[in-house]
Amino acid sequence: MADTFELELVSPESLLLSEPVEMVVVPGEEGDFGVLAGHAPVISNIRPGTLAVFEGGSVIQRVFLAGGFAEVTKDRCTILAEGAVPVEDIDRADVEQEIRNLRDDIGAAADDAERTRAEAALGVAEAKLQSIDAPPYAGGH
Repeated sequence: MADTFELELVSPESLLLSEPVEMVVVPGEEGDFGVLAGHAPVISNIRPGTLAVFEGGSVIQRVFLAGGFAEVTKDRCTILAEGAVPVEDIDRADVEQEIRNLRDDIGAAADDAERTRAEAALGVAEAKLQSIDAPPYAGGH
């Protein structure tokens, strides 16, 4: 078995994952980054995107993250997510309706602050839709 490290995924609602994993790919603010056991310490903001959890060289779980930050040490990766949902639990029709509603909200915004909030929510909803459509990372090359 490959070396493992502890992955902890925490959302405002609960502890979603706490388990040993071989590798994760995190949607960092400056691009996706992989984490393996023994990784150099790093702290990164997370952009809305998909966390991919690997075992045996293949993706075993995909979780949409709405943002947050990750702290990586040589034996742990802790992700504090603004929101998180397994990709397989995302309903395409609900997200498409949310996008339509948010576009209407942007057009009807009473002020810049309201428009900015709606634009940020739209960015998260569009990233969620991309998570549904994106294929998992290919394994083992």
